[in-house]
Amino acid sequence: MADKISQNDAREKIFEQIRDYYKKYMVEKPYTEGDRIPYASRYFDEKEVVNLVDSALDFWLTSGRYCEQFEKSLAEYLGVKYVSLVNSGSSANLLAFAILTSPLLKERRINRGDEVITVAAGFPTTVAPIIQYGAVPVFVDITIPEYNIDPSQLEAAYSPKTKAVMLAHTLGNPFDIKAVKEFCDKHNLWLIEDNCDALGSAYTLDGKTGLTGTFGDIGTSSFYPPHHMTMGEGGAVYTNNPLLHKIARSMRDWGRDCACPSGVDNLCGHRFDGQYGELPQGYDHKYVYSHFGFNLKATEMQAAIGCAQLEKFPSFAARRRYNFDRLYGALKCVSDKLILPEPQKGSDPSWFGFIVTCKDGVSKNKVVQYCESHGVQTRMLFSGNIVRQPVFDDIRGTDKYRVVGDLAVTDRVMANSFWIGVYPGMTDAKLDYMAKTIIEALD
Repeated sequence: MADKISQNDAREKIFEQIRDYYKKYMVEKPYTEGDRIPYASRYFDEKEVVNLVDSALDFWLTSGRYCEQFEKSLAEYLGVKYVSLVNSGSSANLLAFAILTSPLLKERRINRGDEVITVAAGFPTTVAPIIQYGAVPVFVDITIPEYNIDPSQLEAAYSPKTKAVMLAHTLGNPFDIKAVKEFCDKHNLWLIEDNCDALGSAYTLDGKTGLTGTFGDIGTSSFYPPHHMTMGEGGAVYTNNPLLHKIARSMRDWGRDCACPSGVDNLCGHRFDGQYGELPQGYDHKYVYSHFGFNLKATEMQAAIGCAQLEKFPSFAARRRYNFDRLYGALKCVSDKLILPEPQKGSDPSWFGFIVTCKDGVSKNKVVQYCESHGVQTRMLFSGNIVRQPVFDDIRGTDKYRVVGDLAVTDRVMANSFWIGVYPGMTDAKLDYMAKTIIEALD
């Protein structure tokens, strides 16, 4: 007992030194006008650093107590039954789509050549898994000023081959969940919500308010440093469907059939008495594989940071909303030159960024270059129109994808839109400077 107390005391001394180190060396310096303002950044304090060292002192390294705690806490926050922590948001999207290719889903399984409706204006990892699994993305246009799917085009995108809809909530603004869900229900389609840029966004459907990522069959999150919370790298897949969760855990963990967590053997009590495929009777269940899977697990050190971040997360989302509102108020005076963003009807976004579209006669390049040269970091709406990206050169004009209409609004956003940050570390002074800089650029 004395040794155990001594070890705990030693840890606490280390933690005290870490807290002191953070306060002395890691606190962000006060902002001075003219300092570069990034669109996003890590937002943390000594609690994340203490957790990180705590996990390192355990030296378990792979998934363990912190991973389990994070999955449980995130499930409680979202109000879902199942969360699977993974090593990145891109892996989360890959896993979410891979789940729907499982033979356990029988006739609803997505096979090569099946179609998945999505948009061309977004981040590539929403689209990449569709193509990587040999399915066919069907691209529809978006709307301004919401920057999400135009639901009026859904029926035109549908075909007998359609199996799913996979969409992101753009920059935290929920897409029209009501219209999309009604469409999916009508045609018995899967719905994957790419929630990587929208953690904490809320939407009211049929009088009930819930968080984005929980309305579809599967939701995904990213914990990359610019996102709503961070683990450095990290992501999550969540669902209320026990079968989809079972498949998620299998595919995340090498494709194994066994559900024992890391470091645990024979949880079911039938490790050596099953019959699987053409294996010998009683083959060790820990080495039975029912899917072609991956190793997408996160580490304890990532999860330790995530646990500290998640405790503070409601304040992060609240600050993002505040920052968005302050920018909106400051830029209303130039709404004759810029289209300002608007939340989707029935939503309360946890904004990832503040996006604007330059009206006719206003040069986006001129505004962006002025902002950048004056210390305000800007970003495009990711890939713009992804079918115009070089990655499509090898498949352009083939049946590997399909486009509905002419994507005219997507092209307009690609040519005339940009966004700036609203992350929790933004001070009023930074927000006001960014607004002032954009207004100057429009003169």
